[in-house]
Amino acid sequence: MSLAVIGNPKARSRTRHAAEVVVKAMTGSPPDTVIELSELGLGLLSWGDSAVAEAKRQVLNAGELLVVATPTYKGTYTGLLKLFLDQFGAGELAGQPTVPLMLGAAMGHALAPELSLRPVLVEIGASCPWPGLYLLDSEIDGSPLLEAWLRRQRSTPSFVAVTQ
Repeated sequence: MSLAVIGNPKARSRTRHAAEVVVKAMTGSPPDTVIELSELGLGLLSWGDSAVAEAKRQVLNAGELLVVATPTYKGTYTGLLKLFLDQFGAGELAGQPTVPLMLGAAMGHALAPELSLRPVLVEIGASCPWPGLYLLDSEIDGSPLLEAWLRRQRSTPSFVAVTQ
């Protein structure tokens, strides 16, 4: 099973499309579940919202692959994604294989997945066995950045485990 969390304030965004492309490239199938954080709305601002609790439960049971995707805002991930990630305690993801994925308009923030998103994912317990991935939002389909990232990761034992 695979799951994608989308931290874009706009539903059905290029961020979602990119997450779906990455999951399919890694597993051979589209994500089983996609959580659009924009659909959780104000529930993210209070503890105990049932829709947020269900989204969290789904993430905790993601299975073989979790992709956490966000556009790059001011060199980091969105506040929407921050609100969702704050719902998780330290270590709660218990080693869930996770890809930090960020999109941007230019390569100026290419290190953002490694410098901003990956550390918070690791803090809440995600296993990030692959480097974070940064894609240009204008080059999602057939992205040379994605192809180069996939070539580097395909020989790693964690990648092989996800594709089986």
